[in-house]
Amino acid sequence: MTLDQLPLGRQAIITQVGGTGPLRLRLLDMGLIPRTELEVHKAAPMGDPIEITLRGYSLTLRLEDARSVEVAPL
Repeated sequence: MTLDQLPLGRQAIITQVGGTGPLRLRLLDMGLIPRTELEVHKAAPMGDPIEITLRGYSLTLRLEDARSVEVAPL
């Protein structure tokens, strides 16, 4: 399952970060590292972007970028 498919309020653990080049590096720099727990908190009215909480801070991601992050629900 990818991060963009995770329902609101659900917790998950990152299993893999995909993407290529600058996109992958940007995701890793933002703390989206395998074996990190996260929770989807909010979504914009049209569903894009989403807000997640990980490592003690909130992060807003576009759905396009969230599709590059594989997660496993907890």
